[in-house]
Amino acid sequence: MGKNLINLTELTFQSMIESVPNAIVLVNKEGRIAYINNQTEKLFRYDRTELVGQSIEILIPERFRKNHPNFRDMFFASPSVREMGAGRDLFGIRKDGTEFPVEIGLNPLITADGTLVLASIIDITERKKAEERFRLVVESAPNAMVLVNKDGVITLVNAQAERLFGYKKKELIGAQLETLIPDRFRRKHPDHRNSFFASPSARAMGEGRDLYALRKDKTEVQVEIGLNPIETDEGQVVLASIIDITKRKEQESIIINQMSELGIKNKELEQFAYIASHDLQEPLRTISNYIQIIEEDYWEEMNDETKTHLKTIHHSTDRMNALVKALLDFSRLGRNSKLTKVDFSKIVNEVISDLENLIKETDTKIHVEDLPVSYGYETELRLVFQNLISNAIKFRKDNVPAEIRIGYENKEGQLQFFVSDEGIGIESKNLERIFHIFQRLHLDDQYEGYGIGLANCKKIVELHRGKIWVESEVGKGSKFCFTLPNLKL
Repeated sequence: MGKNLINLTELTFQSMIESVPNAIVLVNKEGRIAYINNQTEKLFRYDRTELVGQSIEILIPERFRKNHPNFRDMFFASPSVREMGAGRDLFGIRKDGTEFPVEIGLNPLITADGTLVLASIIDITERKKAEERFRLVVESAPNAMVLVNKDGVITLVNAQAERLFGYKKKELIGAQLETLIPDRFRRKHPDHRNSFFASPSARAMGEGRDLYALRKDKTEVQVEIGLNPIETDEGQVVLASIIDITKRKEQESIIINQMSELGIKNKELEQFAYIASHDLQEPLRTISNYIQIIEEDYWEEMNDETKTHLKTIHHSTDRMNALVKALLDFSRLGRNSKLTKVDFSKIVNEVISDLENLIKETDTKIHVEDLPVSYGYETELRLVFQNLISNAIKFRKDNVPAEIRIGYENKEGQLQFFVSDEGIGIESKNLERIFHIFQRLHLDDQYEGYGIGLANCKKIVELHRGKIWVESEVGKGSKFCFTLPNLKL
């Protein structure tokens, strides 16, 4: 409004003041209240007859009254349209003695009776409560939080920011945000900030780039920053959530190195298993050949004891040869395999068809639920079901037909398959052991096998980033479960 000479009628002036939604108080140079509107009565809970003619200090808390006349004299010495007490918290006091925070705008008016000041008063209690709630939320956040205005000035920080950067709050509030940015990134940062305010949105800062912050002691820390724009009465600000990821990056580096080393070790192990298997097969073939020659040339001349020893050697050689082949197959699992679409119902039915003779001979009943279609290594997954179904038939109870159930559940994006039976069961102490290579729980004359089937299953499932386990009770049966990711390529 500036300095305006009032030439309106008193009635028109009063009508204008009464229509204003804020409390309006007209004060003369001596600090006496010349006029108030209805909103002032409501806000301060006085009747206007109680205020008009009184000192303006009646509306000011007692602890501020001593200095107020000096501020008033300073205003009248150089009157201008401005906010009162910029940068300070202002309070009013009601008739009942309760205080409340206010925001006051001052406007000088030149009248025939001299200069007056028109004070527009707003109760900002709710705003202050909201600001306090916001401050408490920021303060309780587990990450460093920094509030920055459009000019890059820090207006609020929490305790976590103090810990991360090594500054006290009073050192950061009012400072430029670039204080916390390493020198080599400082020059370009205002452009990045202006770009954000030009198109504000909640997002990660510097996506795809490594971000660094600067501590008070000049050490750098690698960080991850989330930006959230907030609209306030003072304009738009941005709340930055800052996480120190130094340890995470160190751990990622360690994991990458370990994975690289593990990859090398796995290749070396595969190569060793392949070479060892081939090197073992050659002497076994030689032994088998000599056994065959001896049997063909000297069988009639041998006594029963010699024949028994020869049969034992022959059986042991065949078993060793089978174990070497199993070891070779185990080392090859997952090599040169490609992910393909797998119809699990189809591969289970194919396995059942392959085992048709065994199923008929043992009078086995197999119940298969509808199974899903997903992606995986089809040949290897067929081997998993073949091993689990064969084992369920093999380890059935004596003189009791095997009954097998196969199904799955979709759990949190994972396919959880099961193959359950009502067989002899497994002791709890062996539930982990059975998945280790060449681990057998029974003698050869009880159940044939080489102790590699379940080890193969474990390796195949883990190749798919899944896990396999068994739930079992001796005499009641077993339920083998394994998970696979439900891939939708």
